[in-house]
Amino acid sequence: MNTRLTKALSSATLALAVFCGLVFTGKSLTRLGDNGDVCVGTGFWQNFTLADELPVNPGVEAGGSAARLCQEAPALAQRAADLGSTVPWLLFGAIALLFFSRLLKIVATEGPFTARAANGLTALGWLVTVGTPLTGLVDGWSHSWLVHSMAPIVDSGPEFSGPMVLTLAGLAAVVMGKVTQEGVRMREDLEGTI
Repeated sequence: MNTRLTKALSSATLALAVFCGLVFTGKSLTRLGDNGDVCVGTGFWQNFTLADELPVNPGVEAGGSAARLCQEAPALAQRAADLGSTVPWLLFGAIALLFFSRLLKIVATEGPFTARAANGLTALGWLVTVGTPLTGLVDGWSHSWLVHSMAPIVDSGPEFSGPMVLTLAGLAAVVMGKVTQEGVRMREDLEGTI
């Protein structure tokens, strides 16, 4: 299978992976080197009444949708939690796109029904299956802890953030990779008997 579209997609996903990696690196270095306030949004005080009147129609009550908390001179742990609640999805995206680009390159050079392509699809599936909840846990728990460090009334604990439905896509890729591996093995057995 030597199509221009597959090669173009492989190059595009590689470029996106590099871009996500650069954004991850830039954001991480910027956040770590910053000596300003650390701010976090929270939905804990959802729909509180605003102190100042807004120009709204009669019978309409204005409320805030979230509170933004900022810490002056944050501790190192707060900086780390800020980093953990900001950049994990960028790192996960960069790694997943890198795996996908590698898979597309294998498909473009060797074809989709080869052992290497099946192994690449299985590896991508496991990465997405395990990486999605892990990344969501790091992001969600970091955010939760950061809010708790600024407002102790808010409980801190394990939380997930992000699209956990990606885990199903990862499991589907693992299953398809295993099915393709079995198909390749059967084809090789059949070719060996002829």
